[in-house]
Amino acid sequence: MGFLRLRPLLVLGALAAALVMIAADVDARPGGSFGSRGTRTFNAPPVTQTAPTPARPIERSMTQPGPQSGSSAARPAPAPTGGLLNRPGFFGGLAAGFLGAGLIGLFLGHGLTGGLGGLASVLGLLLQIGLVAIVGYFIWSWWQRRSQPAFASGPSLRDAFGARPTGAGCMGGLGSAARPAAAGIGALTPTAADFDQFERLLGETETAYGAEDLDRLRMRVTPEMLSYFAEELAANASRGVVNRISDVKLLQGDLAEAWREGDVDYATVAMRYALNDTMVDRASGRVVEGGPDEAVEVWTFMRVRGGAWLLSAIQQV
Repeated sequence: MGFLRLRPLLVLGALAAALVMIAADVDARPGGSFGSRGTRTFNAPPVTQTAPTPARPIERSMTQPGPQSGSSAARPAPAPTGGLLNRPGFFGGLAAGFLGAGLIGLFLGHGLTGGLGGLASVLGLLLQIGLVAIVGYFIWSWWQRRSQPAFASGPSLRDAFGARPTGAGCMGGLGSAARPAAAGIGALTPTAADFDQFERLLGETETAYGAEDLDRLRMRVTPEMLSYFAEELAANASRGVVNRISDVKLLQGDLAEAWREGDVDYATVAMRYALNDTMVDRASGRVVEGGPDEAVEVWTFMRVRGGAWLLSAIQQV
């Protein structure tokens, strides 16, 4: 009987442990999707071998949605209806479950709370099922990240660029897709030198952010991206922590799309890379969270014709 009484506590403890493991897998780096991609800011970039799932829509941008970028991702989602029972997710279902159990007990002559005794065992079963689902999802996510093909030598983006011949509707990338050309917009084929710059900007931007060096960032990102980075660094300083990033190494990358708008060129690239990503207490130097990690993100670069490439957007996958 003592074990049966402790069983719900054991289940809750296991569930909490699973949640801790999942939380430990969260990046210390700031998340979110932000920046601008010209007229395609609110259009999802094509998926690639490196990023086989769609990138998250841009959430913060100085670009205003227009006729060419009014995709469904840019439209606000309808607000959920109010009320406890109408709340989405676990708590709404829990409240409905309690009400249902009370009505069943009332109809059976046990009072409004008579059905809650059996509900406790049902909740225990649901917690165990939820625990198995969470742990299974955690293992599946970990396996998916580790099972993606990687190159031991750390391939450059130009290797992925050369993996397929260029041509109409291909634009040289592994996952490239053609889009209808709009007025003033044309196709663009990045060169091997361009991909070298993309790979270099990946390491230099992450390292400069980890060093909180806004001057180095200013030379590598657009003014809009610089403002977002500065805001994040200020928030870290207010919390008394610093996000140290080092050992950035590209593992896999390919081109999603590249195009030209007037005198401005754009290239969107999916990249999977390894890094050491930690959050450090400013006063003591103690590591608060993070460590060696991998990330898959979609970066968009822009340049004025004849100029250097600059990072203009980051989207999470």
